Amino acid sequence: MDAQYSGILGLIHLALVVWAAVSIIGSNASTGAKVLWILLVLIFPIVGLIIWFLAGPRSGA
Repeated sequence: MDAQYSGILGLIHLALVVWAAVSIIGSNASTGAKVLWILLVLIFPIVGLIIWFLAGPRSGA
């Protein structure tokens, strides 16, 4: 894979992780659950994002 494309994919991944973290922090979940979700997203980058997207806490509006 060309370095230029891997850089773009890295930036997209970083943006998704930041978006997930902000969404998790703004959710109605307990503090412990928020910490666990953020750790899941950080430790398992792609799989964690997919699991969070499908089953993670929703924003409290």
